[in-house]
Amino acid sequence: MALETTTVALADGSLLRDQAFIGGRWCDADDGRTFAVRNPASDELLATVPRMGVGETRRAIDAAADAFADWRDRPAAERAAVMRRMRDLMLEHRDDLALLLTLEQGKPLAESHTEIAYAAAFLEWFGEEAKRIYGDTIPSPHRDKRILVTKHPVGVCGGITPWNFPSAMVTRKAAPALAVGCTMVLKPAEQTPLSALAIAALAERAGLPPGVLSVVTGDAEDAPAIGTEMTSNPIVRKIGFTGSNEVGKLLMHQCADQVKNVSLELGGNAPFIVFDDADLDEAVAGAVLCKFRNSGQTCITANRILAQDGIHQEFVDRFTAQAAKLVVGVGVEPATKVGPLIDQQAFEKVSRHVADACERGAQLLLGGGPHERGGTFFSPTVLDRVSLEADMSREETFGPVAGIHRFGDEREAIEIANDTPYGLAAYFYSRDVGRIFRVSEHLEYGILGINTGFISVEVAPFGGVKESGIGREGSKYGVDDWIETRYLSLGGIDN
Repeated sequence: MALETTTVALADGSLLRDQAFIGGRWCDADDGRTFAVRNPASDELLATVPRMGVGETRRAIDAAADAFADWRDRPAAERAAVMRRMRDLMLEHRDDLALLLTLEQGKPLAESHTEIAYAAAFLEWFGEEAKRIYGDTIPSPHRDKRILVTKHPVGVCGGITPWNFPSAMVTRKAAPALAVGCTMVLKPAEQTPLSALAIAALAERAGLPPGVLSVVTGDAEDAPAIGTEMTSNPIVRKIGFTGSNEVGKLLMHQCADQVKNVSLELGGNAPFIVFDDADLDEAVAGAVLCKFRNSGQTCITANRILAQDGIHQEFVDRFTAQAAKLVVGVGVEPATKVGPLIDQQAFEKVSRHVADACERGAQLLLGGGPHERGGTFFSPTVLDRVSLEADMSREETFGPVAGIHRFGDEREAIEIANDTPYGLAAYFYSRDVGRIFRVSEHLEYGILGINTGFISVEVAPFGGVKESGIGREGSKYGVDDWIETRYLSLGGIDN
């Protein structure tokens, strides 16, 4: 159907961009094609942006190559100063950035404000961390030699970011790369390119040199061509990707021909374990936050809730009561806690998961279908006694649907939790110190939330094990994926 245009009322209207950003210039697609960016809450048109492909991506890569030497050779403190100005501008325009994010992604405005602060924090953290990338002097086994270890930026990088956190994922990729002296060509998700373009506009204002960060936009049909150019172009020495396992594996395969460096933050299937000795007030609050934040559309959301025999029924009753209080609505409405799903494909997957769980014997306690607001709004849903063979137990649901399973003892909980090819995040609640150590040591996950349902912070390493990815983002460890280590053997020393 025809789309009605939304008027985006930003205080600074120049942050709403309808062109891509390549080599320091705002530009259209070579053939003039565009695609629509829609508000998932209303299906209204927010903007049209360029549909780009191989040619535009190649020019962005060439611009990044041209900019690399100068940016690499600048002192870390100078790069950090530019990034600090980017951070300050993001916070100065936080209201506009949050509104733009909510309009194109759908999450509640309060969550968007939190995301903008989180995104800005990566710029500050990595800008400062770049000043602390130290080398080493290694004692030599030879009198006439000295051994030095130095650190250097990887080079030109490609970044591919998802739609669920369209501001934070941009800076979580770009900030460490830029901080250490890399340059980057970024492809944002087709559903949410406006947040990335707004960040590029602020980077330009902050004095980031042309070509250091380019943003290439494209629709779903354009993504394979853009991604293939990034993975096949020998100028690009690293790809950083957050998204599905299927696409991540494809990118990794494509990069293998050039032994190209990759960082992959892929899907999860997070268990959320509540033991008998847990503080139930805290466990229920943590589970509601972890499950329904961003309408359940996060890679670290509680995907399998496991409640122990002794507290199972009480936990289910209290969790269901709290979930029933969640207000479903448009993100800009102050009371909203659960927004729309991103698109019809996401809606259909969530519907399929609920139907499959019920067919396998799950007990539907709350919701279970479309919300009365229509569109892609889905009612907060709680199912108990979900089979471990159900689709929602084996795959990411990515929606406001909580499936609960009952377990007997600690060993069973760990076995269930680890019975997945994924290993991004896991959560558990217990007040037994011994259990906390035992369970932590046996869960096969890169991130553990213990007595908390909120774990994302820029100073900690974010990343998974098994099929959930390669590398870490955030923290001092997040620098490592964007630098190369060189060994210098210096001979001819006269002793």
